Amino acid sequence: PLATSFEGRHGSVRYWVKAELHRPWLLPVKLKKEFTVFEHIDINTPSLLSPQAGTKEKTLCCWLCTSGPISLSAKIERKGYTPGESIQIFAEIENCSSRVVVPKAAIYQTQAFYAKGKMKEVRQLVANLRGESLSSGKTETWNGKQLKIPPVSPSILDCSIIRVEYSLMVYVDIPGAVDLFLNLPLVIGTIPLHPFGSRTSSVSSQGSMNTNWLGLTLPVRLEAPPSYAEVVTEENRQSGLAPADAFDDFQRALQGPLFAYIQEFRFLPPPLYSEIDPNPDQPTDEIPSCPSR
Repeated sequence: PLATSFEGRHGSVRYWVKAELHRPWLLPVKLKKEFTVFEHIDINTPSLLSPQAGTKEKTLCCWLCTSGPISLSAKIERKGYTPGESIQIFAEIENCSSRVVVPKAAIYQTQAFYAKGKMKEVRQLVANLRGESLSSGKTETWNGKQLKIPPVSPSILDCSIIRVEYSLMVYVDIPGAVDLFLNLPLVIGTIPLHPFGSRTSSVSSQGSMNTNWLGLTLPVRLEAPPSYAEVVTEENRQSGLAPADAFDDFQRALQGPLFAYIQEFRFLPPPLYSEIDPNPDQPTDEIPSCPSR
């Protein structure tokens, strides 16, 4: 597959088409036009719908003094996202140290370039957020704190010379010490999440909702429809009939009894309803034939 078009610091993936028109005794006409290629990544695949989580703990030491630990646990609903979506972060930060710490989260893009057996790597900040400062003995919980993904290039995972990866870093900023951080891998795709791909919906739950009509019971005995005389009176039937001379021109134009046939059967009452089979001795597998006209 063709790699997604990309512009990086140490390399790029570009596509263009060239056309030349050769004419006798004239200079050739040349044209070059660039175009963009996307290698589609469907985030509805099971591997990209799996949750990502992690837990870490750090104990601060200052000379001979040792403070309590700082613990961090974080989780996101899935691994695959598309630009414009918001990542819901679930995290719990507990500060048992003697310092004031700040929980933060950030999305990073890592570009890796391979050529002649060497590799260069570039890391860029894409988006970030900041939580509330935590003093000693305090705990903070993120119940779906949102971090929006800006318009960025999709992940490039199958190219031999350029690789573009993303990660969500949830970390605790500790003054005067190395930060405590968790790296959760991300894949930025091109095909967004299908509405039925959500974990909150399942086939069984949808089926139970759609089969409620099975509980409805039909009446034990079917009621016969009203008779024709109860619905259409003789006065209404006579008023609906047009004079006979009004149809002479139509009959001549059609040159056949078609309109007369329609007129004849238009106002006839329907057959009577009966719950008793008029032909009880006739086998059920035999279908009576229609009388010929």
